[in-house]
Amino acid sequence: MRLLWSPRSPFVRKVMILVYELGLQDRIDCVRAVAVPRGAPNPVITAENPLGKIPVLLRDGLPPLYDSRVIAEALIALVPDGDGDGERLLPASGEARLTQLRWQALGDGLTDNLLLWRIERTGASGGDPGTMASYRAKVIATLAALEREADALAEAPFGLGAIAILCALGQLDFRYRTSGWRSAHPRLAAWAARQATRPSLVATAVQDDIGSDEGPVMDLVFGGG
Repeated sequence: MRLLWSPRSPFVRKVMILVYELGLQDRIDCVRAVAVPRGAPNPVITAENPLGKIPVLLRDGLPPLYDSRVIAEALIALVPDGDGDGERLLPASGEARLTQLRWQALGDGLTDNLLLWRIERTGASGGDPGTMASYRAKVIATLAALEREADALAEAPFGLGAIAILCALGQLDFRYRTSGWRSAHPRLAAWAARQATRPSLVATAVQDDIGSDEGPVMDLVFGGG
């Protein structure tokens, strides 16, 4: 299998953390692909995913898979029955499964809002104030919700939901370095710090391999105006 991949993408990182957690590194080749937020989409990507987004999982003789949530389900299904890793990361049924999926929705949604906020802010017009205020409010509300759930995250087995949340927090560190999210959310920060040394997170740390031409680091999320 081949994965259309970027070391800067939080959704690609989410998939790659799963790859390491499931021990599938030898079964997937990463192919560098640049997804652009403006202008003509990358034809290499749209040839496989008409949405023009990564990650995309290419499978021999089968349709490509896109959206990190779909790819996550496919990767977990590759783990043999009884192995335990797939069930640990995403339980097959019940409230434990719904919890992981709900956390995944929070993590993915937070990442989406951070990406869209940055695209709006770094546009030629400097961004619509109302639109940016909306993204800011959603980011703050989501982080507040995750702070309330930090103890539950710490008590639960490491799973798909935690992966999605950690990728969103990684995007905060990568693109919003002065946000101050840790001081504003100490329990969430403590949980994230405990996860930071996990081998799958270390191996997939975000890297800006081509440099950024999309403007300065974003403004503060917490504190100030």
